[in-house]
Amino acid sequence: MDLLKDFSTFSFTHQERERCVYRKGEGPAVLIMHEVPGISVEVAHFARRVSDAGFTVFMPRMFGPVGVKTSPLNRVPELLKLCCVNREFHVLAENRSSPIADWLRALGRHIHEQMGGRGIGAIGMCVTGNFALTLTLDPWVLAPVMGHPSFPLPITRAKAAAVHVTPETFANARRRSAEDGLKVLGVRFHGDSMFCRAPRFATLRRELGDAFEGIELPAASAKPQPEPPHSVLTIGLIDRAGEPTHEAVERILSFLSERLR
Repeated sequence: MDLLKDFSTFSFTHQERERCVYRKGEGPAVLIMHEVPGISVEVAHFARRVSDAGFTVFMPRMFGPVGVKTSPLNRVPELLKLCCVNREFHVLAENRSSPIADWLRALGRHIHEQMGGRGIGAIGMCVTGNFALTLTLDPWVLAPVMGHPSFPLPITRAKAAAVHVTPETFANARRRSAEDGLKVLGVRFHGDSMFCRAPRFATLRRELGDAFEGIELPAASAKPQPEPPHSVLTIGLIDRAGEPTHEAVERILSFLSERLR
């Protein structure tokens, strides 16, 4: 268990929905949105990497356990809950986002008002990967990172190519790119046949043009797992100099510095 004792916590409420937010570090603010099963050991490791690079991490607990090591035994049940029970996530929705995105946008506003500065970064991963793009509807989100975005679940060819954001989000991102140089960073593995397939990044490139920087890593560069490679920033990460996944994290950190400092 990782009890996250090196993080402080506070509660944030929006539209009568209260959640615990973990905070760590000093410097420009970065909102990190965790993946399934929750704020796992691997997610906490990534958050510390961001904090150690000179940023203040804000990480809300949206679902699932805290401080456990990711495994199929805890990942699959949490994904099923999102699909079947949790009404804040619309896992099959094309051309729109999930209701929880409104809560995340409110938290982003709160963070920016509290921290000041040029703006904030936003990093999503897997089931939250698309939310980083949705958050760019707000002008204070300057450094969005889409980590292997998984919604809508790719149960058809159309859904495999779709992105879990509204058409207005794409239009706004294009406008911001033209007017103030907004850039969006995305990462995925080649060979991710389960959740984030190549057609989704093709859609992002088509919709965003030069505003989208897509990093696609060889499947063989992932830390070995029983299932196809997927989570670049967590269970697939080999955090060692010279490894492609390590270099991808380093690029994310440099992207945050470029946009926020």
